[in-house]
Amino acid sequence: MPALAARMADVKVSASVAMSIKAREMAAKGITVYGLTTGEPDFATPAHAVEAAHQAALKGETKYPAQGGTPALKAAVQRKFKRDNGLDYALDEILVTNGGKQAIFNAFMATLDPGDEVVIPAPYWISYADMAKVAGGVPVTVNCPQNNGFKLRPEDLEAAITPKTKWVMLNFPNNPTGAACSRAEMKALAEVLIRHPHVWVMTDDMYEHLVYDGFEFCTIAEVEPGLKNRTLTVNGASKTYAMTGWRIGFCGGPKALIAAMFNMQGQATSGVSTVGQAAAVAALDGPQDFVAERAAEYKIRRDLVVEMLNQAPGIVCHKPEGAFYVFPNVAGCLGKTSPGGKRIETDTDFAAALLDEAHVAVVQGSAYGMSPYVRISYATDLESLRTACTRIQEFCRGLA
Repeated sequence: MPALAARMADVKVSASVAMSIKAREMAAKGITVYGLTTGEPDFATPAHAVEAAHQAALKGETKYPAQGGTPALKAAVQRKFKRDNGLDYALDEILVTNGGKQAIFNAFMATLDPGDEVVIPAPYWISYADMAKVAGGVPVTVNCPQNNGFKLRPEDLEAAITPKTKWVMLNFPNNPTGAACSRAEMKALAEVLIRHPHVWVMTDDMYEHLVYDGFEFCTIAEVEPGLKNRTLTVNGASKTYAMTGWRIGFCGGPKALIAAMFNMQGQATSGVSTVGQAAAVAALDGPQDFVAERAAEYKIRRDLVVEMLNQAPGIVCHKPEGAFYVFPNVAGCLGKTSPGGKRIETDTDFAAALLDEAHVAVVQGSAYGMSPYVRISYATDLESLRTACTRIQEFCRGLA
């Protein structure tokens, strides 16, 4: 067999995907598995968005789409950035992509030369580092410890930036921790970045509307307008509007960067589903009340999960400001043996034994750049969460 490209050595199957696959395989054998691995809302796509897609299809909007997004969706995105973030982007500063992930991939492919560094706060969404590597970049991770709420400290950011730094990635509210930066905290990061004009800034704001306890979201180009001309603001319909399968991402940024990303997208996927774009227009421009209502439901789930996990021997769970994840520390469970006789030395061992013996699927923190933790998604119903957390408690009590 001919050889694969050397870059494939840097491309790994996502740990969350791998755990989800194993959970599905167990379910196919008749085992009831409580899956807490997937970062996907369990709510339905808003009915008015589905209907808009239906009407678009009936009207014949099923031909090749404009490569950078339909005029209708680009205009809706423009309104969204102004309404939600106080950001004014011209239409040629906006790009519609196949999910938020393609926006990030386009940006890396359009800007990274071999050896360029990408500063990534850890814990981080698994794909950031792998996409940087595929594009020829070098991921530089910066530890964001639990005692700082899993947030990036300005002095740590300053220490990580070098003449080779091309990008700094920001993702708050964060996957996997749910941590979010206040305006003052974001301003402190901006003060560092403003001193390094050779660095692009990318902010993944996918969870902006999933914040709790009165927390107010902010994004860096809004907090520091002086950074707007080198910031890419990435967002999408997936999390806010429960439209993960529609694959609608979008971003705003400097015209020259967006043009380069447009060219890159033309060689990869070209445009985005026309009916999906019609649905996204309806979601962005339609009623928004349900967004806060769903966030209130997530808060109830978060509070339940945090409380129950903190009752499990050996687990300490921080209460995050946003997203729909918690990132509990399982250090107190290491060095022990599971009820089924498995030695638990790492968070990977913990996650594997928990799935095999308690039939609860979580993802090891090492996949996100920090151990010994696990990521738990609470984007599922309360009854399932209560049962899963009870099983986690019982599993931990059985460790010896």
